[in-house]
Amino acid sequence: MEDLAVVTSRLSKRLGAVQALADVDLQVEWGEVVALVGPNGAGKTTLIRVLSTIVLPDSGRVEVAGHDVLRDGAGVRRAVGLDLGGERAWYWRLTGRQNLEFFAALGGARRSEAQRVATTLLYELGLGDVADRRVGRFSTGMRARLSLARALLGSPRVLLLDEPTASIDPVSAAGFRDRLRSLARERSLGVLVSTHDLVEAAAADRVIALSHGRVAFSRTGAVGADELALELALAATP
Repeated sequence: MEDLAVVTSRLSKRLGAVQALADVDLQVEWGEVVALVGPNGAGKTTLIRVLSTIVLPDSGRVEVAGHDVLRDGAGVRRAVGLDLGGERAWYWRLTGRQNLEFFAALGGARRSEAQRVATTLLYELGLGDVADRRVGRFSTGMRARLSLARALLGSPRVLLLDEPTASIDPVSAAGFRDRLRSLARERSLGVLVSTHDLVEAAAADRVIALSHGRVAFSRTGAVGADELALELALAATP
């Protein structure tokens, strides 16, 4: 197994006139949940898009599960489970089960395998009792868990999640975090999750803060939301 789930070194990316990322160095270990925080425009979404090969870097080293994003983009995509947030990709008139089976089939799974994987993930994510309910009748918390289930299709080794709990209530968000942490441990996944929720960030194994496209600070271990808010404010000060 590769030493690290994610590693970047001097990663830079310009989007038009904006230097979205500048010399970003970070690491995500196996079994670890890393929270990525920072204000709007800090570069969080751009970083996740680079790691998932949606956007290519201008310079620097970027590896995911041992695959270089420039030299082996296909290997990266096989290794990654991606959730970019939002709900437009769901087929609202179909059930949760039907949606997962459809996306599994898009990924190349045969019908029987798609059915098996969808059922397993629905129960694993606590959606077994509502598996045959139309997604349009799901709560936002249920849809967040369904999005996580979709990201887990194909048995990825690395999860990249962009604001997965942005629109759900605090209780559902706490449950989502607990499931994500358990999945990371049980499956030895590397998880990078961007968030504006500093309570969510404080619950992660490690916090990396971006400001103006650069790493402002990194914290490991117990850290409070108030402390993170203060550090972020200081990092954003010119």
